Formats: sequence, C-alpha cells, structure tokens
Amino acid sequence: MARYCYITFPTTHYALRAEALLKSSTLEFKMVPVPRSISSSCGIALRCLCPDRPQVERLLQENRVETEGAYEIEEKDFSLPRLFSKKGRPRP
Repeated sequence: MARYCYITFPTTHYALRAEALLKSSTLEFKMVPVPRSISSSCGIALRCLCPDRPQVERLLQENRVETEGAYEIEEKDFSLPRLFSKKGRPRP
C-alpha cells in the first residue's frame, strides 16, 4: 500500500496557481481529480508524497494560495501491463 497526501482547494483558480508554483520547485506532485472519499468544491486536488507535505503547504502559504483541506490516503499499489514494446523488440 502506498500513502499519498491530497491538498484540496476552494476554487480552480487556486489549484492552477498551486500547480504553477510547484512546477518551478523540485517537489514531486500531480494534479488529480479529488478522490471520492474527499469532498471539495473545485474537484481538483494536488497529490504529493506525505514527507513533502509540510514543504508544499509552506510554499502555498507563502504565496497566498488558499487551500481547503489536506488528507492522507492509503492506496493500493498497482502496475500497468506493458502496453507497448520498444521499437525493434518483439512483444512478450
């Protein structure tokens, strides 16, 4: 099981500002739809690694990006089957 932190926003505007700020940082993150277990008024959440959460929240606060909530969710790890083979190599 993998544990991720989700940060939600009151509006899409703040979610987009957060994405722009984090793109210029070295922190790993991904903008995702809000998981069903979380409610949010904008529907977009920022997913990050839990150890990075304090840094992410500090960056957002320093730049006046409003957040709605922060949640830790444990998710199943999964891997996708290899859909494409590298050029010149036969598919298994």
